[in-house]
This record gives sequence, structure tokens and C-alpha cells, in this order.
Amino acid sequence: MSQPIPVAIVIEDEPNIRRLIRMALEAEKFQVFEAATVSRGLIEAGSRQPDVVLVDLGLPDGTGIDFIRDIRTWSDVPIIVVSARTHEDDKIEALNIGADDYLSKPFSPGELVARVRAQLRRRSMASNKGETVFKFGNINVDLTTRVVKRDDELLHLTPIEYRLLSFLITHPNIVLTHRQLLLGVWGPNDVENHHYVRIYMGTLRKKIEDDPAQPKHVITETGVGYRFLF
Repeated sequence: MSQPIPVAIVIEDEPNIRRLIRMALEAEKFQVFEAATVSRGLIEAGSRQPDVVLVDLGLPDGTGIDFIRDIRTWSDVPIIVVSARTHEDDKIEALNIGADDYLSKPFSPGELVARVRAQLRRRSMASNKGETVFKFGNINVDLTTRVVKRDDELLHLTPIEYRLLSFLITHPNIVLTHRQLLLGVWGPNDVENHHYVRIYMGTLRKKIEDDPAQPKHVITETGVGYRFLF
């Protein structure tokens, strides 16, 4: 039985960039639809049932932020921001209101495709709601029994470290801002205590990474947050 063709929507007002993204995705057997404005992008997203959306921040009739804020009221489709704006505040705002990833221009077609594929894998994993056992590297996590093992040996995590690890592995391949991590792990009363994330991420890395100084799974997104990779 053949697999369904994944659908991507590209919302970008620069024709050359749209063409580059289209060619990269079509080479990977995606069906690609284009829009040059926020309003057209919302129409395409509402009618095409996309598997992923790529959106620029600067558009003629608004911003990518406007698009993300609107679509997040009715869709959880993966969204990747593709923008020349590299200021951390732009990234943080886009991610906090619902973008899943942020790719800065200029970019290589290979990196763009890899980011898109990562979002599709995450979505596929999320659709398997019965999954409670996760494995990465030499670590096994059972969310039902709350048991974490390293090389089949029981790994002791503090309650905060366990909640942090659980949140990371159930939100893979996306950039999680400090605020999102604080809300998800510590709750709304601690959203301003960014140092909590840095401290506990450091202790968690020492327990789950082969080399905490060069982590393979808990990746720092400088000034923004972290990304978990299986």
C-alpha cells in the first residue's frame, strides 16, 4: 500500500525563496502549495490539510506572527518559521505563540528538508498515543512505571529531572523556549525563573549524555531554549 504524499504550504513573498523551497520539497516527493500573503496562507492552510507549513515573518499584509496566532486557534499543524530575522526576540516570540521550529535565512535545502522531516516524525510519534516507552542512546524511559534506565541499570533522577526529561522526550525535534519549559515542568508561578532551566538541564545532561560537554540529545538553542533529539 503506497504512503500518502505529504503536503506542505510555503508562505513567502519572495518568489526566488518560494521556488527554492518548492524545489527542495518536491525533490523529496512533497506536494507543495504556495502563498505570498497571510490571508492567502490561511486560506491554503484551511483547505489543503497540510502536514507542515513554512512561513516567513515579513509578509505584505501582516507578519508570520499574525499567521501563527490565527492558525493556532484551530490547527496544530507543524509550523517552521523561515526568516531573515535572526534577533532572539523574534525567534522567542514566534516559538512562544506556537511555531515548532525556526530556520534562519540563508539556509541550505538539505537543512530545510531535514527540519521538515523531523517535524513529520514528531507528528507521527504524537499520533501514537499509546506509546509510553522511549529509547535514545543507551537510555530507556518508561513513562508508565516512571522508570529510567541507562545500560539496563536503574538511573536515579530527582522529581524535577524526571519531569524535565518526560517533557523533553514527549516534545522532540522542536525548539522549546525557556518559558515553555518552565510552564510545562515547573508551572505558571515560575515562568520568570529562567535559571531553573539552565541548572536542571545541566544536571540532567550529566546523567543521560555520554559527553555532557558535547550533548547529542539535549541541544542548546542559544538565547532561546533547548531542542531534544532522539
